[in-house]
Amino acid sequence: MNWAFTSSGQVTETSAVGLLRGMLEIPSSSYQERALADFLAEAMADLGFEAHIDVVGNVIGVIERGEGPTLMLLGHMDTVPGHVPVRSEDGRLYGRGAVDAKGPLAAMICAAAGAVDFRGRIVVIGVVEEETPCSRGAMAIRSTHDRPDALIVGEPSGWSSVVIGYKGKLDLRYSVKVPATHPSNPTPKASELAVACWDALVELLGPDAGHGVFAQPGATLCQLNGDLTSATADLSVRTPPGFDVDGLVAALRERLPAGRLEVLNSVAACRADRSNPAVRALVSGIRRLHAQPRLVVKTATSDMNTLAEVWDIPMATYGPGDSRLDHADTEHIVLSDYLRGVDVLSAAIAELAQVPRQRSADQVTSVPLAERSLG
Repeated sequence: MNWAFTSSGQVTETSAVGLLRGMLEIPSSSYQERALADFLAEAMADLGFEAHIDVVGNVIGVIERGEGPTLMLLGHMDTVPGHVPVRSEDGRLYGRGAVDAKGPLAAMICAAAGAVDFRGRIVVIGVVEEETPCSRGAMAIRSTHDRPDALIVGEPSGWSSVVIGYKGKLDLRYSVKVPATHPSNPTPKASELAVACWDALVELLGPDAGHGVFAQPGATLCQLNGDLTSATADLSVRTPPGFDVDGLVAALRERLPAGRLEVLNSVAACRADRSNPAVRALVSGIRRLHAQPRLVVKTATSDMNTLAEVWDIPMATYGPGDSRLDHADTEHIVLSDYLRGVDVLSAAIAELAQVPRQRSADQVTSVPLAERSLG
């Protein structure tokens, strides 16, 4: 596409919207991100990044602007399956991924490209497979890249909100086979054992469990297939900070008279210190646009969880878009909010040029629950 810049070096609004629309026009459901990665590698190269695609399919763009800190902006390219026709209507841009999370990633690319006064290194990454249980893209980044001095993860927070915490996630699979028998035989059937496993999980989590509260676990019966002789149940538990995952798995196994319980994936909850530089920079950027910033925690899980497990650095999650539209058939982003998101990120990047290098203090710590909990 033809890029246009303002006199101050910022990507113009027309170019910013064009980038996002181009991203939306390329389907990129999980495991099918390569076409989008190729598009973004070319787009970032045209914007002045040194861009490449790594061995797992992540697209990585780097801008070096002298001595200074390394700032990483990381969003995901993949979407859930499903087609939402790309169209502009009443100031909204529709398309699968407009909110989750091509909008935030496009905003990051535009803000980084326009950060002409930043002295240091900016790394913008579009990762693969965030919408899958194992987050292979983020796992590869944390194992192959030196930790940056600050990190912003791109997810829809709303342009005037900053996410500082996510619940963790425990994915389980229960499988059972039993000998064939008549339906009237009182011996438990495989399908009944699978249902009993779900019931046992709910009982172990307790009556206060649910997805609406950050401090409590919440369970989901994701899939149940079975008949009299064989059955499989996929279970997912969103876990709060400090939750005893091993204890839950051991207790559930003790309640199962037959079958096998597997842990498919487990990632811990994370919570960033509300005073860390990444949070402060985003809050400052929102205030520059004359809005009252909100700090929120979410009952879902993101790549921030994966990276926070190994990187003790200032971090936060931010991105334009209404997270209530995640995965919806009407997924869209309000273009004025998207452009405000670019402005907020631009201001935050400028402030993070002052972040200390090689910071060692752990910034992902527990803070009083004074923020709003969102799903």
